[in-house]
This record gives sequence, C-alpha cells and structure tokens, in this order.
Amino acid sequence: MVGLWVLVLALGVLIGGRVFEGTVASTSAGGSESARGTSVVAAADPAKGTVTAVVDGRPAGDPAVRGAVTAASADLARLPGVVSVSDAYGAAGPALTSADGKAGLVSVRMADTSTAAQLKAVTQRLDAIHAEGTKTTVGGDLVLQQEVKDQTAKDTQFGEIVTLPITLLVMVLVFGGFAAASLPVLGAVGSVGGALLAMFGFSRIMDIDTSVLPIATVLGLGLSIDYALLIVNRFREERGHGATVAQAVERTLATAGRTVMFSGLTVAVALAGLFVFTSPVFRAVAAAGVSVVVIAGAAALTLIPALLGFVGHRVKTPTAPVSDQGFFARTVRRVQRRAVPVVLLCTGLLLAAGAPFLGSDWRSSGASVLPASSAGRQVAETVQERFPYQAAAPVTVVVEGSAAQAQAYADSVVAKLPGVSGVRAVTPVSGGVSTIDVLVHGDPQGAGAKAVVGELRADRGGLETHVTGDAASVVDFQHEIGSRGPWALGLVAIGTLILLFLMTGSVVMPVKALLMNVLSLGASLGALTLVFQHGYFSGLLGFSPTGGLETFIPVLVFAFAFGLSMDYEVFLLSRIKELRDEGYSCSRSVELGLQRSGRIITSAALLMVIVFAGFAAGQMLMVKEMGIALAVAVAVDATLVRCLLVPAAMTLFGELNWWAPAPLRRLHRRIGLTEHVALPPLAVGAVVPGPRGARREGLREEVGAAS
Repeated sequence: MVGLWVLVLALGVLIGGRVFEGTVASTSAGGSESARGTSVVAAADPAKGTVTAVVDGRPAGDPAVRGAVTAASADLARLPGVVSVSDAYGAAGPALTSADGKAGLVSVRMADTSTAAQLKAVTQRLDAIHAEGTKTTVGGDLVLQQEVKDQTAKDTQFGEIVTLPITLLVMVLVFGGFAAASLPVLGAVGSVGGALLAMFGFSRIMDIDTSVLPIATVLGLGLSIDYALLIVNRFREERGHGATVAQAVERTLATAGRTVMFSGLTVAVALAGLFVFTSPVFRAVAAAGVSVVVIAGAAALTLIPALLGFVGHRVKTPTAPVSDQGFFARTVRRVQRRAVPVVLLCTGLLLAAGAPFLGSDWRSSGASVLPASSAGRQVAETVQERFPYQAAAPVTVVVEGSAAQAQAYADSVVAKLPGVSGVRAVTPVSGGVSTIDVLVHGDPQGAGAKAVVGELRADRGGLETHVTGDAASVVDFQHEIGSRGPWALGLVAIGTLILLFLMTGSVVMPVKALLMNVLSLGASLGALTLVFQHGYFSGLLGFSPTGGLETFIPVLVFAFAFGLSMDYEVFLLSRIKELRDEGYSCSRSVELGLQRSGRIITSAALLMVIVFAGFAAGQMLMVKEMGIALAVAVAVDATLVRCLLVPAAMTLFGELNWWAPAPLRRLHRRIGLTEHVALPPLAVGAVVPGPRGARREGLREEVGAAS
C-alpha cells in the first residue's frame, strides 16, 4: 500500500506538475451573452491576443526614441507568429501616444497558431528597446495570462513549503513525539501528489481555470492533515486502552474511519453543488474539489493505516485514557448552566460579523489579481491611466454585421443612452463582425455601467449584437448566481440532511447543523468584505483593495466553508452519538463528547488555519481572498460554534435532539450507519506486517498480554 502511494506521489510530481501549463483564465459566466460575444470576436479575429510594451521616460517624439521603436517594430514584423505591429509612429500614432506625450506604446498581435517560443521571442525583442533615459515595460493580455499561471504556481509551491514544516512542528507538540506527528504530513504529501494527478487528468478533458489549482491544493492539504490527525489520535487512544497495534488499527478504522468517510461525503456534497452552475470556473472547482476530497479520504483510510503498521510501535502511547474532566468538560458545564444567554450571544455575534456582506460589491479585478510588482499589471494600469484611446472599455458591443451597420447603431442608439459618456471607436474585426467600445459615467463596474448593459441588451437596433466587457461579465455572473444559486443550495442542504440523518438517526440535529453552519459562514463572508472590499488590514496582508470582491469568490467560499464546517460537525457529533449509544444522557454525552474530541477538533482547526494562512501569504489576490475567508471560517467554527453554540443548543433541545418520526426511525434502523460498533476480538498473535524489529516487539507484547 505504501508503495502504491509512493507511485502516486511520483506520478503527481512528474506528470501532475505540468497541470499549470494547461490552465486558462475564465472571466465570463458560462453560456452567457458576454461569453458568447467573446467567442464571436475570437472566432473572427486571426490574432489570439497582444503583447504590449510601454516606452516611457522621454517624449515620444524624441528622435532617439523614435529610432529605437521603429527599428524594433521592423524586427518584430519579421518574427514568426506575428500578425501585425503598431507603434506611435504609424497610422495609429495618436492612439498609441500617452495623453502627456511622454510615453508611447508598441502593440504586437500574435497569431492563433503562435507558440510559447514565438511569444518569448517577441517579449525579448520588446524588452530590448532602449534609448537614453527611457524604460521599457512589457505586458499585454498574453503576458498577463502567463504571469497569472507563473504566479499561481509559485504561490502554490510557497504555501506547501511554508505550511508543511509548521504543521509538523504543531503536531509534534500535539502528540508529544515525532513518529505520530510525521504521519499526517506524509499523508498530506501523498494526497497532494494524487490531487495534482487528478487535476492533470481533468485538464485534458475540460478547461481548468488558473485559480482552481491553489484552491483545490489547499483543500486537499488541509483535509488530508485533518483526517490523518483524527486517525492517529484515535489509534493512540486505542493503544492507551491496551490494544495491540493490529487491534488498534482495526478499531480505529471501524470508528474514526467511519467519521472520515462521513466527513468526506459531506464536504463532497457541498462542493458538488457547484455542478449546478454553468460557468467553467465553478464546474472545474467542483470536479477538482470532489476529487481531492476523495483522495484525502483514501489516504487517511489506506496510507495512514499502512504506515501505522510500520511505525505504530514507535507512536507515543498515552499512559492513561483521556480524562473525562478537563477544560472542555468544564466549558460545557458552564455553557449548559447558561444555555439561553450563550445561544443569544453567539447568534448575535455571528449575525453582526456577517452583516458587512450585505453591502458587498462584486467585480472583475482584471490585472489587479497580480501583485503590484508584476510587469503585466504595471502595463495594464499605465494604459488605463495615460492612454485614453487604448484603455479597456467597461462595455463592448459586438455587432454581427457590416461596419456601416455597427456605426449607425452606435450613433442612433448607443450614444444616446443617459449612462453613456461616449463611444470611443467602432472597430471592424472581420468583414461581418465589428466591436463598439462604450464609455460610461462613474464606476466602470458600478450600478450605472450595469444599467447601460441592460439598456443595450433591451434595444439592439434590429441587429445581432452581444454586449460584453467587464461590466457585462459581472452582470452575467450575478444573474447566474441568482438564478442557479437556490438550486445549488437546495442540493447541498438535501444531501447534507440525508447524510447527517444516516449518521445520527435524528431530523433535528441535521437541521440545527445547517443553521449553525450558515451563521459561521456569514461571519466568514463578512470578514471577506471588510478586508478585501473596504481594505481593513490590507497593508498587513500586502495587497491593494479593488473596492469589491472577485465575482466568483463568494460562491466558492460558501461551498468550501460550508463543507469544512460540516467536517467539524461530523467530528463532534460522531463522538456524541457514540456516547449516546453507550447509554449516556444527552447532557453527559455532549460534555464527554466535547471533552474527548475538543482537543483534536481545535488542533485540526489550528492546522487548517495554518494551511490557509500559508496560502493567503501568497501574491495572487484571488488565492489570498480564499485563504483569509476559509481561515476565518474554520477558526470561528471550531471555537465559537463547536465549543459554545453547539453545546448550548443541544442543552436547550435535550432529548428532542434525537427525535425523528417513527417511519424514519425504522428506516434508520435498517439503513443507518453508526459510529458505535462492536468488534470481534482479534486472535492472539495477529500482527500487522511491519519492519522486523516492530514485528518482534509486537509478538512480545501480544504474548505478554495473552499470559
């Protein structure tokens, strides 16, 4: 089994590592009008994108600057893969000269069939443009796309390199020994290899957005550590009760293994809700996310037990069973005496924390997702600020017709709309396709721009038109989320209710768990809004706020945070249900359940927060948003919700916690799954295969136990 996972890891590194090469940037809602308009332009335009250089520092009319730029343009025009070259000294001169006349652009359009090597040759020649006192910066959409891929790969590797040693150190403190602490890290390494391999496979059959890779990686890393931590902790408990390594492994998988299975299913159900959406980014995250959850669970249920067979005798065994008197037991008793105030206070705090999200603004960040040091971002911002004729228009109308028809539509309809500040240009793309760049008053992605999108779609002037641009993409994303979001929520809620019913046999606890998860999720989204829209702690976190949240991030945060919250709910309820099945009262089951699982839940949450914080320390804005939001969600859920709100609510409900209608109780007795199982005794001398020294030690231990 260990050999199989070593093979998976090797293939993941050698093959799966190439997944970053095949990613794409998805900026439009799938099947939307903005996406169709982009596709129409792409099909009509022989160029797949541009490489743009800003030559700044001296007046564009300076003879030395003119000579350097025109020489470069002539060289570029002869390079393979180049469709056309434009500079400030050709027909488009005024449009490619900055408003202050102190900078000029060189724009190179690359053919659809151009290769990475040809793109590199173009960027190198542009970089070589030099005149005394000038600085050349190379960007453009093709450079931006490559920089996003490169930065995403760097952030993913940085997150893994930083978080794994820190988690190992924390687990040494948790378990009091290196052997037990190393197992979750080894499980996480194997899971990451499997996740890379799975995502590489998906990238062969579907478009994988660049942002999907770090998001899926951080989920797989965090879950694999959590699950392995649960398995190793239960193994140590069984050893503390006197079980041999073989018995402890079997009993661990029969109890904690079931918890891992339920947890994996609940997280997978939460992510599967993303399949309801049509946008490629949501479906790619769903496919990658579900696959990494399966891989993390498989590693916990196969790799970790196999490793325990080898090093189980070296795992530090507790000298006594976990005490039923401790911090968590005392906390529960205090909460139970003040259940109503605790419920009201926790609910009020969580609602207040989530309130900022009600005023959230969603937008497409564009080049701002990259760090300020990125050349591609610098060029995009320079063009937007200093080259008014080249700045990206917030709204673009794609007209399937002649250039004359497009011009007539622009003059008769577009220019007369109250929110339109001007029509910059009508540009023929091909004989039957033209584009109209539309400028708007105020925020280019604000309410006014969105209103213009609606008005243009309502009055098409009798032509076949497609309204695209950043403002249109935001409108389409919001429409998709508003129309398909309730179906996704319903799917996730029904799936979660069924799974929790199968585990607990109750219909009350699943509903209560859903409501509590929504509260903790609201706190996470509220923190996301405060930090990334309003800019709180932006200096500390190293980013510049864009004034809103990336359009698809709140949906992904909901799916991931909901699944992770349910993860800890399963961890706690499984212990409470186990104690309940042993005959303890409801209040005592809650007290002992949190006392026996509280330490491992908070340890798992701490490790998950470390993982998310490690990825949030990266440079990509979207990854940073996900990392911060999920770290807050896990921290709030494992402390305020699991340690205070859940015990208080279960105290108020009492025996009603376990209620279900009689037909459902009978159904649960037939098909329900339970954490509490009675294992047959193992035969004397049964030993899990392991190293020779470990087998000898195990035989001595079992012979002594038999004697």
